[in-house]
Parts: sequence; C-alpha cells; structure tokens
Amino acid sequence: MHLLCLNLEDLLLCLWRGTLKCEPTDDKATWEWVKLVGKTWEEHGEDVANATQYFPSSFHRPPRNPAKKLSSGYKATEYYLYVFGLGPGLFRSILPKEHWQNFCKLTTGVRVLVQWGIPSEQLVRAHELLVQFAEEFEELYYQRREDRLHFCRPCIHTVSAHACREVVRLGPGAYCTQFAMERTIGDLGQEVKQPSNPYANLAQRALRRAQVNALKSIYPEIDTDDAGYKLPQGAKDMGEGLVVLRPRSSKLHWGTGREQFLLQGQFGNNPVCQWGRLRLPNGQIARSRFCE
Repeated sequence: MHLLCLNLEDLLLCLWRGTLKCEPTDDKATWEWVKLVGKTWEEHGEDVANATQYFPSSFHRPPRNPAKKLSSGYKATEYYLYVFGLGPGLFRSILPKEHWQNFCKLTTGVRVLVQWGIPSEQLVRAHELLVQFAEEFEELYYQRREDRLHFCRPCIHTVSAHACREVVRLGPGAYCTQFAMERTIGDLGQEVKQPSNPYANLAQRALRRAQVNALKSIYPEIDTDDAGYKLPQGAKDMGEGLVVLRPRSSKLHWGTGREQFLLQGQFGNNPVCQWGRLRLPNGQIARSRFCE
C-alpha cells in the first residue's frame, strides 16, 4: 500500500515541484524536471479536480485538487488515482519528454502489480520496465552526483528489484495489501460481542468466516450474499453477467439517423426497447444518455 500509493508518488511530486532539499554544491536552476510550479501547478490542480466527474461511483476516492489539498489529508487512493491513473495523460504536456517516458514505464509496471491476477508474461514485462525505470531515474535525476544521492529513496530499489519477485514468491500484493487487512480488521472488530473476552471472540469470528468462505468456494450456489444473486425489480438478465436496469422506455424505439442504421443492421426492421442502465459483470453501473 505505502510503496505504490504513497512513497513513489511523494518522491516524484517532490522532484517535479522542486521541494526536495538542494545541497550547497547543487543548483535548482539545473533541475530541468521542475515543472509543477506557479501557475502551471495551479492549472494542473484544476485539471485533476475537473476529472472527478468522470470517475465511476465505485471508485473509493477520486483525487481532489492537489494544488489545494495535497497537504490536507490526501488519501492513499487519491495519490494512486492522481499519479498513476490520471498522471500519464496530464503530465505529458508538462514534463520533459524523457522524464515523461520514464514515468510511463513506472506507471505500466505499477498497474500490473496492483492487479488481482497477473499473467506471467505481464509480470516479466513489468519487471523489465521497472528495472529500466530505475536505471533511467538515476541518469535523469540523480545523475551520479553525490549531492543528489538523497533523490534515490529506498522505494526506487524496492519497486524495481523486489516487487515483481515477491509476486512470484507470495502472489499478487493485492491479496495482502494494507487495504484488505484494514477492511478485514474493521469488519471483524464490528462483530465482536463479548467485551469481557474480546480476543477469543475475535478468533472465533475469524474462524467462522474462514469456514463460510471455504464453503462458498466449494459450493458457489449457496452464496446468496452476491449482489447479482437477486435481480432488482424490473431488471432483466442478459447473460454473461450483464443486467439491464430500469428506467425503461414505455414505447418501442426505432432510432434516428446513424443510430437507426446500426439498429437495423443488428436487429433488422424491428424496434427496440430503451433501458436506462446496464450493470456490468464487475458490479459497476453504466448509465445511458436516455435517462441521464
């Protein structure tokens, strides 16, 4: 959690904003990567804030304006979505080309590492890119200068030399990240009903949950907690995990212009019914122009 959602972002932003310590033998005027300053930083912050409306509701915390809120309790998820989500697009016109390309290699590797399932070929590619990122980072920022040695924080070595190898040894980090642990600790803590003997009660609660999860894995049909088990009123299961949801048009729709041409190619000379929303297999809700 801290490596991919805090440490790397903090280092990069400190470099690009020019807030890292500058030794007497160094000169910030030679730091060609310092671009997030002054009006550029303020406009960049507004671009980040304006992107909030385009984030799906399932995202925990869309990033706020970093120019105003970066030092006001910026969450780990905000850091990640800001730097590794929006960053490749927003930094492209700000950073020098070589520095932006170096950042994109890091972004690609990090996005692979946060997946719940990581194909071996993706992991190999991610390791290659992260090693390249670390080598280029030293050439672009540190530049083999003793007075810039503090630029090379441990997170650079960890993500490039160890992160992918730990996935091979232990599995994807998403299964043991602090996000999952904190959520589990909170859930189990709410279930404690014996204040006089909380730890024994907590152990039994955890054991019961493990047993229930094992049963659900063996017999998925008994899992009635899944949101997709019961359809909302008026919804229709379209198969493959897709469910259309109300509102629904009361009249059949023929389409107009280009839309009509595409509908006829798919359904022939038959009218269609308009639905307002579509639930995707991952549980997210897609909204249509028809009802919004």
